[in-house]
Amino acid sequence: MKKSFSAALAMLMPVAAFMLVLSPARAQARQSDYDPVTGEPECAECHTPDKRYSIDYTRDETCAGCHGPGLSDKYVEMNGRYESGGVNAAHLLAKNSSADEARELKHVRGFKKAARKKSVAELKEMVAVPAGEFTMGSNDWWPKSQPEHKRTTKTFHIDKYEVANIRYKAFVEATGRRAPDHWIGGNIPPGMEEHPVVFVTWSDADAFCKWEGRRLPTEAEWEKTARSADKRTFPWGNKFDKYKGNTPQLGLEHTMPVGSFEGGKSPYGAYDMAGNAWEWVADWFQPYPGNTHPDENYGEKYKVVRGGSWYDCTYYKCGISAPVYNKIFFNAQTKNNNFGFRCAKDN
Repeated sequence: MKKSFSAALAMLMPVAAFMLVLSPARAQARQSDYDPVTGEPECAECHTPDKRYSIDYTRDETCAGCHGPGLSDKYVEMNGRYESGGVNAAHLLAKNSSADEARELKHVRGFKKAARKKSVAELKEMVAVPAGEFTMGSNDWWPKSQPEHKRTTKTFHIDKYEVANIRYKAFVEATGRRAPDHWIGGNIPPGMEEHPVVFVTWSDADAFCKWEGRRLPTEAEWEKTARSADKRTFPWGNKFDKYKGNTPQLGLEHTMPVGSFEGGKSPYGAYDMAGNAWEWVADWFQPYPGNTHPDENYGEKYKVVRGGSWYDCTYYKCGISAPVYNKIFFNAQTKNNNFGFRCAKDN
């Protein structure tokens, strides 16, 4: 059986950035283009290491089979649920706005105001998540997030913010661990002190949390923090809103200081659980109880990442990554410009 899209990504990603490649040979999409086991697209035929680098699929007719009208109804419907129109936020930050752009610019200025300078102590704050049952997973998403089921967690605490560069710097200095790849000469890029640390592997994240006397959250703890007991789709509710998280739909195309979206907090007060940086969790990629879609990638092979980021699969028409039940898996040594983490601890 051909490997699924997720498997292809997981093998390609122990590198410093997302970089997929395309083949010049693609016919119209057929039902067989979608893995009969996982329901995911068979992108590995084009996206392989020995093929040419990523191009603009909207301009290359050889890509139209996957990235055009030939997409399955299910795939298009999933991607279309969360499309959000309006002006690109990066465009607004780069120029003066017209009257038509005033409403959008108000939002962007609000982000900058919300991102006030925080002390290291504040950046280390945690929120309490009470014991109890919640709904995990979804029957209306990709098979790896199925089935919807009940989980119960004990009381725990979890970081209010994603781990920021300035917080991670203390760890690097104390332990001698290698600094993230985007730090210049081992120093945080100017103005990025409160942005989430990225270019960290699962092992980096695990070691940092243990160094602080904490640990990585379990997948269930992460989802409960983002979702609470009311079965919501996003940390802020059930309706997608590009102004409540640093997702690709916002259009900033880079990380933002942690805690920039006051309206995007989870019910327990945790920020940036949809967008900004994907977050490593403790778990191996394993099927949920009752999952009827066997996947060759299950087992102690790949680690789970949650929460979406400023950059995700939307570029490849793979659907948004922001729903709280969405999960992906990657090689534990993967590090790139949109993978970070937060820590947790027992009550």
